[in-house]
Amino acid sequence: MKNHIQETAKIGAGTQIGFNSIILDDVIIGKECNIGHNVVIYEGTVIGDGVRIDDNTIIGKKPMRSPRSIFQEKTLYQPAKIGNNCLIGANVIIYVQSQIGERNLIADMATIRENTEIGDFNIIGRNVAIENYVKIGSRNKIETNSYITAYSELGDYCFVAPCVATSNDNYMGRDKERFKHFKGVTVKTGGRIGVNATILPGKTIEEDGMVAGGSVLTRDLPSREIWVGNPARYLKEVDEKQLKENNLDPVKK
Repeated sequence: MKNHIQETAKIGAGTQIGFNSIILDDVIIGKECNIGHNVVIYEGTVIGDGVRIDDNTIIGKKPMRSPRSIFQEKTLYQPAKIGNNCLIGANVIIYVQSQIGERNLIADMATIRENTEIGDFNIIGRNVAIENYVKIGSRNKIETNSYITAYSELGDYCFVAPCVATSNDNYMGRDKERFKHFKGVTVKTGGRIGVNATILPGKTIEEDGMVAGGSVLTRDLPSREIWVGNPARYLKEVDEKQLKENNLDPVKK
């Protein structure tokens, strides 16, 4: 039940570490952190002050590559970085070369892949999967069981409801032409996606655009419009009181 902490690791004042945790070479953990039981933190990871990491979580995991994977780059990955005052739940996996900003909540069983950038004040729900080469801004809500495919980008103040699915491959893995066309989804600032909606590869939701629950988005969605159905089509304009400028989050850094 003892911890394994390498001599080169640096642990800030007031940080508490649970039982059976492993902290490897050159890890830096800030002040007043709370590290749970059975946590593994890989080499070089940098964790800010006031961070909570719950039981059985892994930070800085390296990716695995199948011989059939489209991602075959051989690279020296940079360590994962987690900003101040983040809350990271149990059984979370955050891969190497992830850049996580400040005051994010990352709930139990979420997965964040390598080469991912996440801003500040985001809520990432239970069992959310964020794939590689994804950029996410600040003050977004990505709710339970949502899937953010590789090569996607979300702006600020976006809302992704539970069980949303996004995709990046129109060829469904069959034609080598697909390697030229991989493209994730883009949700611009204030964009919203309802529960159980599906967004097809390369589609853009413009600022304050809204996809209704259960819809399938097959075309780009213009700013300030609500689309509904399969395939999704224009329903009406977003109500003025629902626009992002009328609902900005008052939380300050």
